[in-house]
Amino acid sequence: MQKNYSRLFWSVLIIVNIVLTGIFIFAGTDGADYSVNQKKNSYLIGVSYMTMNNEFYKIMSEEINARVDAEGDRMILRDPALDADRQITQIGEMLDAGIDVLVITPVDWESLTSVLKRAKAEGVYVVVVDSNVYDEELADCTITSDNYNAGRIVGEYFLTQCQKADLVILTHETAKSGQDRVQGFMDAVEGHSGIKVVQRIECEGQTEIAMPKLQEAVQSGLAFDSVFCLNDLAAVGVVAALDERQMLDEVQVYGVDASPDSKALIYEGMMKASAAQFPTEIGSEAADAIYQLLNGGGVSDHILVPVKLITRENVEEFGIDRWQ
Repeated sequence: MQKNYSRLFWSVLIIVNIVLTGIFIFAGTDGADYSVNQKKNSYLIGVSYMTMNNEFYKIMSEEINARVDAEGDRMILRDPALDADRQITQIGEMLDAGIDVLVITPVDWESLTSVLKRAKAEGVYVVVVDSNVYDEELADCTITSDNYNAGRIVGEYFLTQCQKADLVILTHETAKSGQDRVQGFMDAVEGHSGIKVVQRIECEGQTEIAMPKLQEAVQSGLAFDSVFCLNDLAAVGVVAALDERQMLDEVQVYGVDASPDSKALIYEGMMKASAAQFPTEIGSEAADAIYQLLNGGGVSDHILVPVKLITRENVEEFGIDRWQ
């Protein structure tokens, strides 16, 4: 039976997530001390994810942090907060500081070409994680989930649940990962005449954007019965908006990530499915790539981490209260 979460519940959930994220951001960017085991002539690793308000990046970063600390090296972590220009500026500052390796998740996959060319010219290794850069020749190693397949397997499951649907798609157009997930989903449902996309909504993959934009769609009178979200931060916002209008019994919600929040919603019957990413594995692969490059070893140009479909039938196998 579906739980009736109140608007207050969702407001509290969002506020708590923001507060906890803020604590992490300050600890990760300014307060953390990575010099305890620092060695002579230590390496300096610069890290810039697209945002730090997503626990996915926190978990990846913990894996990298642990390895950097164990090696006696140092790390700089900066948060561009989904601002492409800010990310470019911060990367430039890290290059000025003399980093040896740059770990990057691009805010806008097309915007970083010039600053990455500078990094390569200065002999800085570039490890891209989670979402591709436009010019992949500028990356020594790119490590992502199989984002296209994440969308595809959710789309294939979607077709087992309905043959007719009025579908809303939530997107993040400047992120290649978001583009790939949406494309995988659309390719899976392509050719099914009963499936109609009635609106695409840009939400930048953020709960606080997805929720009001979905509310606006409902208030406009848009008729829909299914929503595919490029990630689970967006899906949580969609579920909150639908729950407020008591529409969850008539609208199916699908996402990508299998975050703890979305797994709880799947377990409660408030979401249908999500494709699980494995941030611990991505972080571990990134840490390995960093030290293979620094030690003169070879690395794969591209590493794809497999994804898995999470539904009500198997959600408990993945641990509802934690990431994979």
